[in-house]
Amino acid sequence: MADTRPAGISQHWRRGLHALTGLAAGLPSQCAVCHAWPARRLCDACRAQFARPGARCSTCAAVVPDGVAQCGECLRHPPPLDACLAAVSYGFPWAHLLAQFKFQADPGWAAALAELMRQAPGAQTAIAQADLVLPVPLSRERLRQRGYNQALLLARRLGSPHMHPHLLLRTRDAEAQSHLTRAQRLRNLRGAFMLDPLLAAQASGRRVLLVDDVMTTGATLHAAAAPLREAGARHVAAIVLARTP
Repeated sequence: MADTRPAGISQHWRRGLHALTGLAAGLPSQCAVCHAWPARRLCDACRAQFARPGARCSTCAAVVPDGVAQCGECLRHPPPLDACLAAVSYGFPWAHLLAQFKFQADPGWAAALAELMRQAPGAQTAIAQADLVLPVPLSRERLRQRGYNQALLLARRLGSPHMHPHLLLRTRDAEAQSHLTRAQRLRNLRGAFMLDPLLAAQASGRRVLLVDDVMTTGATLHAAAAPLREAGARHVAAIVLARTP
């Protein structure tokens, strides 16, 4: 019988990877930023220095002045997200660590990065209130190349019992986003997500929390929110590790 699982990755392989990354996360190692030893992958001093909480727009997580609830762009053009949270700004050392996590076959970063996400202001409340926690899916081709979905690994580590990895689906691959403008990204991702037709009714009237690693223009999260809105979700929020300036 043909293997119909996403990207042909076996269930045993995924379970083994999850077990190994969990074991690795608990072992002492050298801090990847300051190189202190022994430490976790990210020591407490580096967490305190490089992951300081600050004021962010409530609907796009962009940095804003203290006392400001929403940025001007979200006030002029309300986004399809009711709320958006980010742990850090994309830059040193997070850009390098995320590259290891995503592109250098190092899923062991999931535990440390997800813990940073849980510590973001408002994150634990958002996770606890969510009826559905949905990782943003990769296309089959991207999943086949990478071997794992970094958003799924992060979502698993957030600790919600309501994490559903197969409700939100990616319908197709899209052109690489890095060189595109926001308008081009939105066109590029139009119709790129859908809900599993057999499970879509689960979103009706629910509070949904989308999980991804990085938010740049918001095009990916906005495209992922669209089918949830169409299915009747009453509140759609997102949490990411890093928000670009």
